[in-house]
Amino acid sequence: MRALTVLRTGPLCTVQDRGRPGHASIGVGRSGAADLQSHDAANRLVGNNSDAATLEVTFGGLTLRAEFDTLVAVTGAHVTCRVDGTEQGLCSTLVIRAGQELELSAPTWGLRSYLAVRGGIDVPVVLGSRSTDTMSGIGPAILTPGTALPVGNDKACWPAADFAPPRAQPDALCVSFGPRENWFTERARSLLLEQPWTVTQDSDRVGIRLDGAEPLTRAIDDELSSEGMVLGSLQVPPSGQPVLFLADHPVTGGYPVIAVVTAGDVSAAAQLTPGSRVHFRAIG
Repeated sequence: MRALTVLRTGPLCTVQDRGRPGHASIGVGRSGAADLQSHDAANRLVGNNSDAATLEVTFGGLTLRAEFDTLVAVTGAHVTCRVDGTEQGLCSTLVIRAGQELELSAPTWGLRSYLAVRGGIDVPVVLGSRSTDTMSGIGPAILTPGTALPVGNDKACWPAADFAPPRAQPDALCVSFGPRENWFTERARSLLLEQPWTVTQDSDRVGIRLDGAEPLTRAIDDELSSEGMVLGSLQVPPSGQPVLFLADHPVTGGYPVIAVVTAGDVSAAAQLTPGSRVHFRAIG
């Protein structure tokens, strides 16, 4: 049987691909891998198409058994990867044999790991994607022990990549101001860039709640009609503490967005752990 059997999931393990764009008009977000760069790198390492489904493992703890001989790769957070107890390299192509067990530890850096298997995880497609959307409940269920994951044939032509250099956290996340920066005081716009922001415990695939020593104050105190939200939006609720929207963010929102994190740096943001600090840098 061409399958991987989940023995242990850790805090959260979901199936993810590059998401389901184009459905915001019916209230369905894109979803997909929170750290798209690590997802893509894992697929390259095993010779998959970029949209093949992988496993997104939050804070390690995954154990699975291969039911056939295959190739896998693990990217993203810095975890210890073992196959039948023997430590393996990250960001490289690994051979696992039928009956062998692969285990991921809790990370020493980062939050989310991506496990790709040659051929991709072959769960049913919903609205063009195999991704689990934790906010809407669309897509495959969150994985539980005992789940058998079929492996498909979503392969690309060799050669792929032999090694994907591990990515370090950048010094700052790049943002473009707008679309509602004029709703905030000049002091607030300066504070967004000048002071560090701490990632709170209230963070998930929907978004990252940030805490700063001085909240962002508004220049306009009116009610804002709900408007479209995009990946990377920094929405500011009445508390003045921003929320950075990730893959499962709502498609609309009623609080003003002071700035938007660039697409590339959203992947880096998805590796932020509670308690870590982050700065923002304006571009454009």
